Amino acid sequence: MNSKHAPTEKSNYDSTLNEVTHLAEELQVLSEQALQTYTPIVEQIVSSGSCDTNHIEHTLDGLLSFCGYAPPIEIFKKLCRYYWQIDPSATASYIKTYREMWDS
Repeated sequence: MNSKHAPTEKSNYDSTLNEVTHLAEELQVLSEQALQTYTPIVEQIVSSGSCDTNHIEHTLDGLLSFCGYAPPIEIFKKLCRYYWQIDPSATASYIKTYREMWDS
């Protein structure tokens, strides 16, 4: 009886593995797109010396969604280091949220 179920179980496993692999690949693509989108925004904020807290926080909010991938973490950290000089309390809150979402 177990031999009847083995091919089906392997097939289900293979199917699930393929689905998870596909989702991981899609997440990688989205993270790369986020990096391309957010890098110039962060660079502009920092280079211009912007103090627009709404714009900075909106950018940090967007970046938080992609911090499971290394390059977006780096630009998130860069913006946090910059924002620390403007609003340390808000920046600490973003760092705490990052740790709750992504730090293991």
